[in-house]
This record gives sequence, C-alpha cells and structure tokens, in this order.
Amino acid sequence: LGKSKGLKPPRLRVPACACFSTADRSVNMSAVQEPLLGKSKGSIKGKTSRASLFYGADEYLEELKKKYEHDHEIASLAGAMPDQGGQIKKDGEKMTSVHVDDSNRSKTTGRLFPTPNKPDPMPPHLAFLFAKITPEQMMYMWNILTLIHVVHWLLIISYAVMLRCGVPWWPATLIFGLPFSYMAIQNIYIDHDVMHGATFPPYSWMKYLTHPFSDFISLPWEDFVLEHNRHHASTIDLLIQGEFGWDPEEVQYWFLKWSPHWYLLLLTAPIVPIIHFFGLNDTGALFALEWWFHFPDSSTGGKCNKEFYKKWLPRRFQHNLFVACVWTCVWLIGTWPLGRPLSEGWRFMFTVSVFARIGYSLAWIFITNFTHSPQWNHFLANDPDRSWPMLHHIMALFLGGRHRWNEMLFHDCHHAFPNAIGTMSQRGRFHGWER
Repeated sequence: LGKSKGLKPPRLRVPACACFSTADRSVNMSAVQEPLLGKSKGSIKGKTSRASLFYGADEYLEELKKKYEHDHEIASLAGAMPDQGGQIKKDGEKMTSVHVDDSNRSKTTGRLFPTPNKPDPMPPHLAFLFAKITPEQMMYMWNILTLIHVVHWLLIISYAVMLRCGVPWWPATLIFGLPFSYMAIQNIYIDHDVMHGATFPPYSWMKYLTHPFSDFISLPWEDFVLEHNRHHASTIDLLIQGEFGWDPEEVQYWFLKWSPHWYLLLLTAPIVPIIHFFGLNDTGALFALEWWFHFPDSSTGGKCNKEFYKKWLPRRFQHNLFVACVWTCVWLIGTWPLGRPLSEGWRFMFTVSVFARIGYSLAWIFITNFTHSPQWNHFLANDPDRSWPMLHHIMALFLGGRHRWNEMLFHDCHHAFPNAIGTMSQRGRFHGWER
C-alpha cells in the first residue's frame, strides 16, 4: 500500500499480498488520529451528541472503557490480532489466546505470526481507512440496527393485517417475506459493522435487538462478539482457517474446501445453505451450542470457570429469554388477531421463521463461505481491478449497496486489519464506496 507521488490518489485496490510482507506476510498496520467526520458540537463534553438526544459522545466513550474492563476476554482477543501489535499470550486461556510455538510460529503451518509493519508516513489517500471511528458514528450504527429491528416488527404486523383483511396467502406471504429476508441481510451486515467499530451499544437494552429473529436459540451479543474475535485471531489468511488456534467457523468452510476437485465439491456445496438454514452460523442455534461447548474454558483441574455462573450463564439466559418472548409475541399475533385458536399460532410463526432464516442464511453464506472460498479468491486474484461492473451492480442491489459488496471484494483487507480498519462496508458507509 504505497504512495503515489505527483499523481491523483488511486482508488483502493488491495490484493491479498498487499497486506503482508513477502517473507512472513507480516501485517501492514497503520492508524491515524483524525476522525472520519469533523467534530460536531455534540462532541463537547457535557453536551449531548446530535446522534442521540439522551447520550453524550464523551459519556459513551467512558462507558465503553468500563465495558472493556468487565469483558476482558473480548479485549484480550482484540489485542491478540495482528493489527493491534500481535500481543501473544501463550499462557492464556485456550479461547482467548493465539496458539503458537516457542518461536511464535503456527503449530499447524509453521508460519510466523504476522507482525505490524506500519507505513510511515501514512499515504494521504489511505488515511480514511485507518481513522478512528467517532462516538457519533458508533451511535449512528447502533441506531440503524435498532431501526432494522423496528422494521422487522412492522413487517410482521403488516403481514397479519393483510391476512386479516383477506389478502390471499401467497401474495400476502411474498409481500411480507421478501422484504423481511432482505432486512435480515441488512441486520447481519450492520451487526458486523458495529462489532468491528462500536462493539458495545450505548444502551444495554440494544444488545438484545442484534439478532432475535435469527433462530429460536442464539448467542447473546457478548458471546457473538467473542466468537467472531476468535475467528479473526485464528484465521488471518482467508484460505487457511484455524492457523493460529481453533476457528468456530471451520465446519462451514469444510464443505467448500475438502477437495481440490470442483466436481467433488459439487457433492457437498448444496449442503451449505441447508446447514445455515438450520442454524449452523454465527447467529443460529446449532452454532450457539457448538460455542457453548468450547467457552468459557475450564479452570485449573477441570473445574467450572469462575465467571460462568456470575457472568456468562446469566447473559445466555437473559438473551434467550428475550428471544423466547419475541417468538411468543409472533405466535400470539398469528392467533386471535387472525381468528385462529392459540394452538395454531405456530403456522404464522413458522412462516416468519422461514423467511428470517432465508435472509440470515444468505448473509452468512456471503460473509463466511463466499469470501473465504478458494474459488472466489482465485477469481479476484485474476481480476485485481475488480472490472465486472454488471456483477458489482447486481450484487450491490442484492446485498444493500456497493459498500456492502466491497466487503466481499476486499475481505482480505478486513482480515488483515479487523480493528484498525474494521469492515469495508462500515468505511464505505461514512466515506462512500468509491474510495
């Protein structure tokens, strides 16, 4: 990622090799202090931000510090990532440390753990990528996430109204279902954005709104963030999953990578949408069970982790109690308002769940399977200029904008700088996808 002397700053093109050196593919880390947007009057201490009528930007930053102290596991894994200096803790707990040998090399590939390689001076045309996200932008993203949850409820209520008014089942279901699935895709992308730039919500109740419609059982927000950080700490190269420790998403990758022969992969590729539909993704029930069997680590002597009962179990119970309440409300909307007995609420709830699963599954297929597949990365390697305008327009429409599609085009950059840059869709949200 170099400078262009005397030339117009080029549009960002980041092939896989650009983020790492040729020797050990060390991470090229950089950070600047200027905010993404100019400081607003709401940033002044003691005043509330324009992003929130109730929460000031400075107060939000203070709350973030406290939450990182309480959730030290999230902070530990974030610090273990290459763009945070590669703070390797060999004697740390299994789930919150990077797994390397005495020479800081991967125990599976022998590759040296990537080290920071900060460019100095910072190229002006790349400064926006590494600028710190402002508190106003953090709150803006959480407000959008909350809005998506409200829209989901409005769609559910409108579906019941259509059925009540006599609209035939298929037209009413499609009018409801397609937008509902589309909003589920947006839900996962904004989850991903806030996870990498505004990890904790301004208000604690917001964390319950992150993915309640994804499944009947799911990970609470803190578990969700932690397992995704585990993914980034373990998988730095898109095509080498679990290189520096266990990656919770390894199972999903296997179906598209177990054989170098495309005709054999055709046998397992159709299984991918099925396992996502039934909850083997970051916001699904099967994935939650997988994570809970691994975290938190046992204490010395195989004893129960001292924080399990006072922190993790209450969170999991509270989150899934909220999820149960959400689906109970959906069940009830499908009964008396539609003139049906209580025992038939499952019919309405089942339809809502199907379209929710379709949307969430599609989002995770793109974020996990698509971006990490050898086929897609080989395609990008042969097209460094990303010169397929028709493909870009179609996928941008499908995913919700060109900034969303940039996440698929430059996902290697995201894995190289999961903290310093965050997500490409997040950067495009505040700076425009063209940059």
